[in-house]
Amino acid sequence: MDKVTSAERSRIMARVKSSGNKSTEVLFLEILKKERISGWRRGYPLLGKPDLVFPHSKIVIFLDGCFWHGCPHHCRIPTANQEYWISKISRNRKRDKRIVTSLRKKGWLVIRIWEHEIKEKKGTRKLNILKSYLEANSHRIMK
Repeated sequence: MDKVTSAERSRIMARVKSSGNKSTEVLFLEILKKERISGWRRGYPLLGKPDLVFPHSKIVIFLDGCFWHGCPHHCRIPTANQEYWISKISRNRKRDKRIVTSLRKKGWLVIRIWEHEIKEKKGTRKLNILKSYLEANSHRIMK
């Protein structure tokens, strides 16, 4: 059972930011800096508003919150207004798939990383994919 009123829950959810989120974006940027991975840009004008873009290597990274993007392991639908939340998260997932398909058709490597992978430091495989792709495409980077 929810410990806050429906109006309070609505206010809390409305305040969730899409960028600068400490549990995903800020923590992942710290990881990139620690690994000395550079060349990324934030706020790059691209379909789907990726969290990070490596424009010279054509790599985009989306850092997906477990709730908002429907993580199969961690998304817990609120008991209040369930129909709304199920529909909302379903639309988000469908939009995510359309964006990935479109970006891939345009030659971008798309990496999606779950919030829990970042928090639990389980994104090693995806970080290794990023490193490998950056190394393989380093000839594209202007020096």
